[in-house]
Amino acid sequence: MTNALRWRVLVLQAGLVLILGFVAGFAFWAAGFTHNSVTTQLAAQNITFPAYNSASIVILPKPDAAAMNQYAGQVMTTGDQAQVWANDYIKVHLSKMPTYDAASALARANPTSTVDAQTEATVFQGTTLRGMLLNAYGWWTVGTYALFAAIGLTIAAGVVLLTFVFELFRWRVEVRETRPAAVPAPAFSAAGSVPAVGIAQMTKHDS
Repeated sequence: MTNALRWRVLVLQAGLVLILGFVAGFAFWAAGFTHNSVTTQLAAQNITFPAYNSASIVILPKPDAAAMNQYAGQVMTTGDQAQVWANDYIKVHLSKMPTYDAASALARANPTSTVDAQTEATVFQGTTLRGMLLNAYGWWTVGTYALFAAIGLTIAAGVVLLTFVFELFRWRVEVRETRPAAVPAPAFSAAGSVPAVGIAQMTKHDS
């Protein structure tokens, strides 16, 4: 590999390390910001899961009861908890009631009926809360994927950095191997002026 080509490879690798490192850092920040925001918003609502196998859980279908029991007694702070509450608790209760469109139409048709008005309000509140919780779950999932992406990008940056270091090492080895061998200096006599070989030859000729 020529020096020019090696320089291009090294510059490309260094650039990739910087780019991957920056994107990984941003992804870590995005994941932390998203999770912290969801946790802060959910914790402010102080929604607490019912106690383990409490009456409000036992009446649920078994799959929904099992999902609720895994967070029994906990305060909702994560998107996964929000998804369980929305789909395994609110959705079950809403399934026993008319849709909001039907409840609203019934309430308008009977404006003096407090029962129909209460049904409309209950369905509206349940549907709205469920939508908000699922929205929190959606953003929590985005943050989780951002965290996975950040970890993957960090690993990729580390691999490119290792190849960068390895390329520098190879370059150093090649430079050593192609460097011309040093010519040994001639040996001198004790006088330090005439090589010992020259003295021997001069003595031979004189004899």
